[in-house]
Amino acid sequence: MTTQTGMTVAHTTKYVIKYKLNGERRFEFAQLENGTEEEAKVVLDVIHGQSEDVISEISVSKAL
Repeated sequence: MTTQTGMTVAHTTKYVIKYKLNGERRFEFAQLENGTEEEAKVVLDVIHGQSEDVISEISVSKAL
């Protein structure tokens, strides 16, 4: 999709990202284009920064 100013707009969908942070179950909501684990990992890296935390067992599904 292109706006009147010529900028491309990405279509995103709301997803829930379920994961473990240092063995503790967590979840976050995020707007993603494709809902891939790679996209989710990027979001989690932004949220948690470049810390020593271990992020594992990432799963992504569409939010209701």
